[in-house]
Formats: sequence, structure tokens, C-alpha cells
Amino acid sequence: MGRYKLLIKNLRQVVQVCSNNEALMCGENQQQIVITDASCVAVNNDGNIFGIGGNDCFNDEDFEQVIDGSGCCLLPGLIDAHTHPVWAGDRVIEFSMKLAGCSYMQIHQAGGGIYFTVEHTKNASEDELYQSFVERLHNMIKHGTTLVECKSGYGLDLETELKMLRVIERARNDKNIKIDISSTYCGAHAVPKGKTAEEATYDIINEQIPRIKDEIEAGRLHVDNIDVFCEKGVYDCSQTRRILEAGRKIGLNINFHGDELHQTGSAELGAEMKAHAVSHLEEISKEGIKEMAKSQTVAVILPTTAYILRLPHPPVRSMIQAGVPVALGSDFNPNAYCLSMPTTMHMACVLLGMNLNEALVASTINAAAALGKSSTHGSIEVDKRANLLLVQAERWEHLVYRLSSHDEVVKMVICGGDISYSKIK
Repeated sequence: MGRYKLLIKNLRQVVQVCSNNEALMCGENQQQIVITDASCVAVNNDGNIFGIGGNDCFNDEDFEQVIDGSGCCLLPGLIDAHTHPVWAGDRVIEFSMKLAGCSYMQIHQAGGGIYFTVEHTKNASEDELYQSFVERLHNMIKHGTTLVECKSGYGLDLETELKMLRVIERARNDKNIKIDISSTYCGAHAVPKGKTAEEATYDIINEQIPRIKDEIEAGRLHVDNIDVFCEKGVYDCSQTRRILEAGRKIGLNINFHGDELHQTGSAELGAEMKAHAVSHLEEISKEGIKEMAKSQTVAVILPTTAYILRLPHPPVRSMIQAGVPVALGSDFNPNAYCLSMPTTMHMACVLLGMNLNEALVASTINAAAALGKSSTHGSIEVDKRANLLLVQAERWEHLVYRLSSHDEVVKMVICGGDISYSKIK
């Protein structure tokens, strides 16, 4: 048996993304990716990269498994920085409603949208939620995702939010599901029916967060982030601040929805609170862009949502030019059913004006930064986790270029040195 876990050799390209332990990349640097002439990447028994070099640098017999990467490119595994993947209920009818001209808030106020999903998620068993969640995770993996942020938020009450967080925890601990998970408590995803936003804020701060703290301290849950939907008609900036601060006090990273439908000052709030990330930002102000650049708060852009809701596109070019670090997320949810980061990257390039390098950075190192994991994820560097994507193409750009043809180019997905998906029989 070999001394080490895995060797990938004979590679055409090794796309490191960055090579100097950068925490994130912004401004002009966001398009300056590192592509090395190395042909091998070696992984130790801890699932971390320990060597990057030529074929003559390593001996096959030292490794438990050797993969021939001839004609292939190796990239960091993709990172999906924003998803809502635990839910029950079919909302396909809303797609027709949107096509007929109904807005997100009109559907929301009519009892559809989040409220429809909340009702069905409350009524679903934990096992039912887990089964559908696992299927979604496997589909994400097939598209190259190796780290995904997963939110609760379709409970809005303590018991259902805990049920969703337990489902996420169960998947995190399932050794048959080879994907890394960043868990987010999003109890403030909407205002529950029968409560005011102020009453809901009180419940979240005084009932839900203390119970989540107990579950974390008991080792039953591992929760990484706290999220709030800061929006007109949902939670205002004052309520959002109080909820986020309560989450931070129990050790959660701040990572929230903001400035999606209205200019609320969410970007400025996120910058002031030194949030890891603010998502959406379709209606971000010029001052918000300036402040996020100063604080280096990551802007998590969600092209699928603006596309399906026909919203104005977020001003991504202005953000990048101002020095805001930009990441991408699929925003997978019943409203925007997209499990594919390559599709998200394609949309970011065509619709939002990002170039290919910027989209790759946004889906790797900057997405890792949004989740507080860029020291271990998001690039191919020695001592980082071996989350890798093997692409069957002459150039890595084919991953984004071939719209809806990712099954042709994604040859293998590796998480922590273990193969999570492979077309090689």
C-alpha cells in the first residue's frame, strides 16, 4: 500500500487560481489567475495537497491511487456560496405566474413563495427532507461543486428551523456524501404569518438563537453562519443588525441577504458590521459599493435570481472596479432551481459582464472567503484541502463555455482526496 492517498498526473493544465495564500482576490487581481505548467498534484492521507510538480517529481508506487489526467485540466473544486437546498413542496406553478408578469413580492404576499414552502417543509418528516436534500447534493457534485453553503429558513419557527439544521448536519456527517458543507441559520428568511417583524425579531433573538447555541455547545449541531433577509416589508436594517449581532455573539459568521428588491442600506450595514458577505445586491447604492470595498466584505452575486425574476442586474462591473471582492452562488431554491455552478458562471459572464477568469475566482477563492474558508479551500496550493475538479478539455474555459453540456467536460470531482464523482469506470 502506498504512503500517500492520491496522485493525479499527466495533466494538461493545473489552474491553481492563486498561489500565495491569498485570502481573496479583488479589483484587477480578480482576473489574474495562476495557471502552472506542472502536470501532477499529490494528496496526502489527510486529504490535503502536499505537492505540485512535474511527472518526474513523484513515484506512482508511493500512492494508493493514481489517476491519469492526460488531456485534462485540473481546477479547484467549485464553491457554491449561497443555496437554500432543504425544503419540500413543488413551486413549478410559480414559474408560469412569473412569466405572466407576477412579481416576487406579489407571489409572496398572496401566500405563495416562501410561505408555500414553509408550510410543506413544516409538514415533511426529517427523513423526507433528508432524502431530497441528498439527491440535490449529488446533483451539485456532478456539476463540480465540492463546498456548498446550505441555509435553513423554510421553518420560521424554532422546531422546524432545528429540523432543517439537523438535516444539514446529518449530511455533513454522512461519509457517503463527499462534499463539504457550510451550514447557515436563516430563521429570519421571512416574517411568520401572524407576527410582526418586531415580534419575529424578538423570537429569533430570545428563543431561537439561544436554543441553537445550546445545540452547538452540546455537539449536536455545527452551524457556521447567520443570515437575515434584509428587505422592505421583511426585516429592516435595525432588526437585521440586532439579529446578526445576536448570531455573532454565539460565534456565527455574518452572511446575509441585502439590497435585492429595494435599496435598503444593507451593503453599508454589512460593511459596518464587517460581515463575511452580503448576497444579492441588485439595488446596491454607490455608497454601499464604496463601503464594501473598504471593508472587503464579499459580494455574493446570484445571476439566476435576477434572471428568473427579471430584476435589474447587480452592478458587478462597478463593484469589481471599485475593489469589492465578488463571489458567485447558484441560489438554488424552489424559486430559482439551478444546481449548476458552471451554468451560474456562464450567466455571470453573459448577463453581468464578468470575464471567464473573474467568474472562476468568484466560484473558488472568493466564494471560500465569503464562507470564511479561504485558508483551506478555493485554490490548488500546498497544505490546502484537495477539493479538485478534473475537466476533460484542452482548456479549462470549456467548463463555462459549453452551456448545459457540463456532463461532457466534468470527468471527475474530488473532495478531500476522495472521489465523489467520476465518469471513469
